[in-house]
Amino acid sequence: MGMKFDLYLASTWIIPLILAITLHEAAHGYAALRFGDDTALRAGRVSLNPFRHVDLWGTIIIPGVLLFGGAPFLFGYAKPVPVNFWRLDNPRRHMVWVAGAGPATNIVLAVISGLLLHGAGLFPAEAARWISSNLVNSMWINVLLAVFNLIPLPPLDGGRIAVGLLPDAVAGPLSRIEPFGLFILIGAIFALPYLGGALGVELNIFRWLVGIPSRFLIELIATLTGHG
Repeated sequence: MGMKFDLYLASTWIIPLILAITLHEAAHGYAALRFGDDTALRAGRVSLNPFRHVDLWGTIIIPGVLLFGGAPFLFGYAKPVPVNFWRLDNPRRHMVWVAGAGPATNIVLAVISGLLLHGAGLFPAEAARWISSNLVNSMWINVLLAVFNLIPLPPLDGGRIAVGLLPDAVAGPLSRIEPFGLFILIGAIFALPYLGGALGVELNIFRWLVGIPSRFLIELIATLTGHG
């Protein structure tokens, strides 16, 4: 019973997670191609085949361990899509569009999931429950993925958008953070809460930067798609 439940639970999270990551990454590659850089196309990354985007550790193992370990949040990543920003027709302006394509795709997927949720009741009860779980989880995964990636810290999409939009005096120093950006972010997400707990101070940066905005966005999408 326990094993069966675990597999059932996994299926309602892993399927929408793989779809969210696959379409997020494919959108980056397609946008880059649209604006003049075929690097992702030549690497086979302008594709809806999830195996071209899935990273064994980042997409399957780490989220799975967090999910079954009862972690308060999910964290994962895919193989980065190779983009040569200097080959874009207008590198600085089009970098913003390429970076924004992934999170925008996730928001669209969250809205589509909310709309499809109305049709789950057309299926037999057990199937309807499984479909509903997948669609609700899809809404959460896509919103969390979009909001997380919009944190304005390179190499996240939000960081690249910020570099493309900010004045040179700010964009230059921000872009130089990119090699260390993920280490800074992961350290802040995992280390600061422990430090805050030891000091008796609330330092849950993930809740501030991702949790609160994601909840607001989920409620907005739920309202727009007719779920109150």
